[in-house]
Amino acid sequence: MPINRPLITDRDFQEAMERQLPVRVFQNDHLINSGATVIRFTDTDVIIQSKVSDLTYYSRKDCEFFEVR
Repeated sequence: MPINRPLITDRDFQEAMERQLPVRVFQNDHLINSGATVIRFTDTDVIIQSKVSDLTYYSRKDCEFFEVR
């Protein structure tokens, strides 16, 4: 059974990015992305990559992020 860990702090995002673990992204309590990896983050945004050329930008304020182990 997978373990979901919330990604809240910069340290959480840095660890998820370094370990290349898949993440789930929720917005308004709806799952909007699953299985992609964090490739970059700022104070306001998180950039997720699901395929070689598929980058998606999400707002840290509007979305919730969970690491899946």
